Amino acid sequence: MWEFTDDTGQVLRADRRPERTVAYVRAGAALHDLGVRPVAVYGSDHDGDRIDPAKGGALPAAAVPYLGPGGTLADEDLAALRPDLIVDVTYDEKSAYALDEALACRLGVPLLTLSVGGAPLTAILERFAALADALRPRQPAPGAVPELGEAEDALRAALAAGPPPRVLALSGAGPDRVHLARPDTWPELHHLSGLGVPLLDPGPGPGVNWLTTGWEHVTRLRPDLLLVDGRAHASRPRTGSGAVTVPWNPEAPPSPAAYARFFTAVAGGIAARPVRSRARPV
Repeated sequence: MWEFTDDTGQVLRADRRPERTVAYVRAGAALHDLGVRPVAVYGSDHDGDRIDPAKGGALPAAAVPYLGPGGTLADEDLAALRPDLIVDVTYDEKSAYALDEALACRLGVPLLTLSVGGAPLTAILERFAALADALRPRQPAPGAVPELGEAEDALRAALAAGPPPRVLALSGAGPDRVHLARPDTWPELHHLSGLGVPLLDPGPGPGVNWLTTGWEHVTRLRPDLLLVDGRAHASRPRTGSGAVTVPWNPEAPPSPAAYARFFTAVAGGIAARPVRSRARPV
């Protein structure tokens, strides 16, 4: 008997360990990093007919087919893969993010969802590691990924080497608008803050996760380092702030390897930033 409780509180049971998993691309890339290769992945409503490389992580495109957005998946296309488990993510701990739950219900395939919003990053990583361990053939569970700790150490060293940088996370929304991230609402940004990275809050205004404003607001905040949404649907930044830019994926695969790559890139950006005078002209 195989059993796993997902983050909506649903207890999934099967006569044997699932071996054919179809997953939302973010979840599938995390499982692949953790030693479980899905048979296929699908995107969200933000995604197109081709996999977004920012979300795909280290997924081997030739071995793991991409099915397109989950909202447009046809019953027969999913059924042809003979899945015995579907893995999605949830932001509200109530419903799946990228797949219509009715589709899984019609096919009689268990749908498992893990939370990627609200919880500390370490808790999110632990949950995906637990699922990967439950899906792997019985073998000793791997230990902690040393690269993550090494990346965190590199961040601390970069911060210690100079004055505190002004770091701003954003997602481009076209030539006139930009979404500025509120750091405490994003697990990986909150984790960076805990490591000592001084992330700028965009200020008051509507929006729980983002403040949507004009690009001139970025210039007013005077960032040294921009964490820029690298997903395919986000536009590139258009600001003359002179800040160093580092790609940021708000939907990175929840695996230690993926976040080690991100933290290492942030450390490199901090080391490469221009050290500017904080004095303002009189």
